[in-house]
Amino acid sequence: MKFNIKRTVLLNALARVSRAVSLKSPLPVLTGIKFDLKTDGLILTGSDSDISIQTKVTEDIEIIETGSVVLSSKYILEIVRKIASDTISFEILDGALTRIDGGSSQFNLNGTPAFDYPRIDFSKKGTLLTIDSEILKRLIEETSFATSENEIRPALTGVNFHAANNQLTCIATDSYRLAQATSPLNDENTFNIIIPKKSLVEISRIIEKDEPINIYVEDKKVLFIVDEYMIISRLIDSSYPDTSRLISDYYEFELTVSSSTLLGAIDRTTLLSNEDKNLVTLTMDPDHVTMTSNSQEVGSVEEDLPKAFYKGEPLSISFSGKYLADAIRAINSDKVKLEFSAPMRPFIVKDLESDDNIQLVLPVRN
Repeated sequence: MKFNIKRTVLLNALARVSRAVSLKSPLPVLTGIKFDLKTDGLILTGSDSDISIQTKVTEDIEIIETGSVVLSSKYILEIVRKIASDTISFEILDGALTRIDGGSSQFNLNGTPAFDYPRIDFSKKGTLLTIDSEILKRLIEETSFATSENEIRPALTGVNFHAANNQLTCIATDSYRLAQATSPLNDENTFNIIIPKKSLVEISRIIEKDEPINIYVEDKKVLFIVDEYMIISRLIDSSYPDTSRLISDYYEFELTVSSSTLLGAIDRTTLLSNEDKNLVTLTMDPDHVTMTSNSQEVGSVEEDLPKAFYKGEPLSISFSGKYLADAIRAINSDKVKLEFSAPMRPFIVKDLESDDNIQLVLPVRN
C-alpha cells in the first residue's frame, strides 16, 4: 500500500470513522481503523461491533500501490492531526509496519494485517426508507435523550422507530419520562425496530447538510447512507413496550407559558433541591401559578410565573425539574403548552401549534 493524500481530507474522514471505534474493545483489531486502498480510492472502516462506519475517499489522493492495513485509531488520528504538512504519504514497509511522512515528520507505526479485521457487510439490503437528513436529525434530537442508561431493560436503551400508515414515529422512554416525535413519510413502509442511542447520536453528528438519506432496515441491523458515509447499527433484539396508553386523549387542565420563562424558573427553583431528584412542585389556578421546591437540609424557594396562562380547576403537581427542562429544550419552541389530567397522572409538554413532538413527564409523590 502506497499513496499520497491531502491532510485535511484524510483528517476529516478519520475523525468521523473513528467515532465507531472503542479503545476498550475486547477484540484488539477493532481498536484500529482499516485502510483499504483500491485503484479508485481509499476505503476507511471503523467498528466496535455495535456500530460500524465506512467512507471512501476518491478526491485529493494519489494512488501508487494498492493494499490494506489496520492502524491504531488513537495514534493515526493524532499523527494526521499534528503533522505540519498539506500532504501526507503512506507506505507499508514490512508486513504491517506503515511509514507516514509529512513535512519534516516521519512516523513508523506498527499496524495489524487487514485479514484479521472482521468482515462487515455494508451491502444495501432490506426495506428502503428515504428521509430528509434534517428531519432525521430532528427526530433523533427530540427523542434520544429520554432513553434509559440502565441495561436491565435493553429495549429502553434505544429509540423505537415505527413506520406505518405513511408515518414514522420515534419513541424513547426510561420509565420516568417519554419522548415521542413523528414525521409523515412518502413511502408506504412498515417496520418496528429499536436502534441503540449511541448509534443515533453518531449519525446525528455526521449529518452536516440537508440532503436525502437512505435507510435500509433488516432483521438485525440497519444501514444509513449519509453523504459519503455508510453507518451500520445493530438493532436491539427486544420488544418495545406499548406506550400508547400513557398519552391520554383528553386533558382537563392546560398551562401555556414562555419556554425561557419556565426554564429560568426551573433553574432557580432547583438550586436548593436534591441534585439526584431535582424535585419541584407546580401549583396552578387561573389567577396564580407558582413553582416551589423544598429541602429540609438546605431550605426552600418559591418562584412566581406571572405571565403563565392556566385554564382549569386548581391543581398542584410534583415532578423532576430536570425532566421538564429536557422536554422543553427538545420541543425547541418559544412557547410551550403543558396539559394535565390529574395530580398523579403523567402530563404532556408540546408546542402550541403542533403535535409532531410530544414530551411526557411522570409526576412523583412529594
